[in-house]
Amino acid sequence: MRHKEKGRKLGRRVGNRRALLRNLACQLIIHKKIKTTDPKAKELRSFIEPLITLAKKDSLHARRLVTKKIPKKNVVRILFKEIAPLFTERPGGYTRITKLGLRDNDRAPVSIIEFVESVEGLEKQDSEVIKIEK
Repeated sequence: MRHKEKGRKLGRRVGNRRALLRNLACQLIIHKKIKTTDPKAKELRSFIEPLITLAKKDSLHARRLVTKKIPKKNVVRILFKEIAPLFTERPGGYTRITKLGLRDNDRAPVSIIEFVESVEGLEKQDSEVIKIEK
């Protein structure tokens, strides 16, 4: 029985599951928005939100802890310099999961996971452009 066991197996062994979460996290940091299945998105949220909380501290120790989870230096640099400053005032809930429905070929539930602040920032910039055009 799986009483009080945390996390999802995602149909993979431990090493493959870690690699999957690292790669999803890297792609989310680079592209700011990715499309994936619902269970992967929910598991990615619990993987990346503690990393953003560490990145908000911006210390050497925090950088080393994040590098342990995501071993790509350029992605860690983007996380610390671009993404973490957006969330300095926010106490948590850095990502948003939007469900899209079912995939056509295998009927798997698909969703988009994205950062909350970057999307709001883009919407504000778009609204400012619309105000200027009027």
